This record gives sequence, C-alpha cells and structure tokens, in this order.
Amino acid sequence: MNPLAQALNEEIERAAPEVHSMLSPYGRRLYFPRGILSQSAEAVEKGYRVNATIGIATEGGGPMHLPSIRRHLVDLDPGDVFSYAPPAGRPALRELWREKLREENPSLQGVQIGLPVVTSAITHGLTLAGELFVDEGDALLLPDKFWGNYRLLYEVRFGAELVTFPFFAGDAFNSAGLAETLRREGEKREKLVVLLNFPNNPTGYVPTPDAGDAIAASLVEQAERGTRLVVLCDDAYFGLFYHLGRPSMTESLFGLLANRHPNLLAVKLDGATKEMFAWGLRCGFLTVGPGRADTADALCAALDAKLRGAIRAGISNVSQLSQSLVEQALSSSSLSAERKQKREVLQARAEKVYEVANAPRFAESWDVYPFNSGYFMCVRLDGVDAEHLRLHLLDQYGVGLIATSATDLRIAFSCLELEEVEPLFETLHKAIQELRED
Repeated sequence: MNPLAQALNEEIERAAPEVHSMLSPYGRRLYFPRGILSQSAEAVEKGYRVNATIGIATEGGGPMHLPSIRRHLVDLDPGDVFSYAPPAGRPALRELWREKLREENPSLQGVQIGLPVVTSAITHGLTLAGELFVDEGDALLLPDKFWGNYRLLYEVRFGAELVTFPFFAGDAFNSAGLAETLRREGEKREKLVVLLNFPNNPTGYVPTPDAGDAIAASLVEQAERGTRLVVLCDDAYFGLFYHLGRPSMTESLFGLLANRHPNLLAVKLDGATKEMFAWGLRCGFLTVGPGRADTADALCAALDAKLRGAIRAGISNVSQLSQSLVEQALSSSSLSAERKQKREVLQARAEKVYEVANAPRFAESWDVYPFNSGYFMCVRLDGVDAEHLRLHLLDQYGVGLIATSATDLRIAFSCLELEEVEPLFETLHKAIQELRED
C-alpha cells in the first residue's frame, strides 16, 4: 500500500476506528498524491517570479482562451472559467454550501460536519461514496421504490447486494419495516450501507417529522447494537416540500444522524442540479457527518484527502465554469426569492395533480401512492400491465410515462403545465379501460 494511503488510514483509525472498518479495500488504498497538483499549489503560493507548473497555457497573466467562447461569458473573469478547479472544488463555494446546509437544516446547528466536496452532480457523489465504502458482497439496504440507477451503480458496478423493504405502510413511510430490516440484516453482517432518498424518486414522498425521528432512532439503535452503518442521504430534490395531505419533514435526515453514534457515518449527497434548477451544470456536493464530534475535524480531513484522490483518479476535477456560476448564485441576494417563485410553480402543479389523480371517477383505474414533494408521483394500476400500458399510451396517444414495475407508473408533474394535468389523467384512464376491454 502506498505510504500516503497508509498514513491516511492511520489517521482515520486514530480519529474513528469504526469508520476505518467501514472503508472498502479501494477506499483504504485511496490517497491524494504529492505530485503535480500539490507542487503546483506550492508554486502558486511561493512562485512569485515564475510559475511553470500547471498544464494550462497562459497569456497576459491569465489563462489563454478563445474569444469565440469568452464573448458569451462577459460577466465572469477568465480565471473563473478556463482554469482547472481544485479537485475538491472551489474553496469559497464549499464554504457557501456548508453555510446553506446549516441555514436550511436546523438540526445541524452545533453539529460537526465536513466541508462539502464538489462533485459532478449527485450521481458522481453516489459513486464516490461507493468507492470509499462499498465492496463486493456488501448489503445495500433501501426501500423497494427507488431510482433505477442505484441498481446499476451499486449492484452492477460495485457488486453490492440490494436488500429492500416495502416503502409504504398504509399511507405513510414504513419506518417499522426499516427498523425490522436493519435488525435482521444486522444479525448477519458487521456493516450495512443504508440509502434513503427524500424527496423520493419515483414516489415524490417525504416522511412526516415523526416518521423522520423514528427513522433516525432506528438507525441509532442499530448502531448501538454494534453494526457499522454508512447512511447515504440522497437529497437530490431537497427543498421541494408541498405538504400535501399532511405536513412533511423540511430538513434532511443527515442533520438527525450526524454526530449521533460512532458506528454511524452519515453522508449527504445534494447539489444545484434540482435545488437551483441547473441540471446541465452538473454541480453537486458530498458532505460527511461523522459519528464522533470530538475527532470530526481529523476524520473529515483524512476522508477529504481520499475523496480528492478518487476525484483525481476519475474525472480530475469538476467544471470550473459550473462552480463559478453556482458560487455567484449563492452569493446573490435574490437567490432565495427566485427559488421560492419556482417552488411555488411546482407546488401549484403538485396540488393540481393531487386533486385530479385522486378524483373518485378514476378509482377503478388506479390507486395513488402518497406524494407530497419533489418532481414525481406514482399510481398503482388495477388490472393492466404497466409496460403494456406505457407502450399503448405512446403508440395511440403520444403520451410518455415511466413504468417502474409491473403495476406502477411514474408521472413527472414537474414538466406538466397546469392545463395539461387533467387531460393527461383522462387519457390515462381511457387507455386503461381500452386495455381491459382487449
């Protein structure tokens, strides 16, 4: 093993031996090299006469660039566009995002967490977490209604075993099912990786505050039983809370889990992708919430180095332009009002869908899964196959929906104008009746 990796492992062992045991073999081998990047950083600090270290071309004291690109970016300094970003992200952006996390998650006040690492959106963050903590044969515990890419990422790429439990118990999140599955799987294994995605894709559901407390309590209880837990909080749709039917949580589980138990490491994945309606910028964040508050700084520093090594080995760094744009937005006094206006548009769509989809005239065609947030909602079909119906809707009506199982269809109300909602569900109802008659 490289001495730098060994040194990081020793730091993690001293700060949090439980976390050391959570690392995958690749995670243990990771380190950030003392090579070109570290030498270049030293040259930036001390090379006041000449700095001939970094692999970019310069001109006139800044990065060389083409006017045909520059003219579209007149409000940004060339250094904030064309140069490489640091592997872990722009320092000011990382600080701003951590401030945002504390402002929007009251449970994080006084809690020791790491400085967010910038990722190429949330999928990249999920991949980095897998590289550090998921090994072949590990169990990944998650509800049975989940984003399909988790299977490709963790089952296919990392060789984990996906262990699921029913998402809903009646019209609420199945907190008891999570607790039972934790106990059962914890008896078989020393380590579990738990993945919770709220607001959920595909259901569009966030638990109630009481259910959130129950989820956190069951995870802490399992940690107290001795199971090492890596809890991944996929908060891709954070902030889009509509409180349909009853109030929902309005903060991340991450804040309820960080610093709660040495055996519990919380990892938050989020980003500008959905929260700032900037999907194509691919700017996300990975934040670590250690179980031990007293050694959190040392642990986070060592994990930060390993994450920088993983980023360096995979994509080198995240787009400088994307980071600069997000950083400027976070510094804007109008950002909060702008986000609120867009959230209200989505809430109006969600409320309309809630009203129409639950109309009694459609009860013979589907049941509506509870939803209260995010971009999506799901219906459970009665008497027709979801894939057959999906194709029928495309072929006969030019309507595109997603079949997530043999019985379930996912509808993205995020891309429906208000006047499109009722016709969509009328068409869906008509298509179901046609297939039944066949």
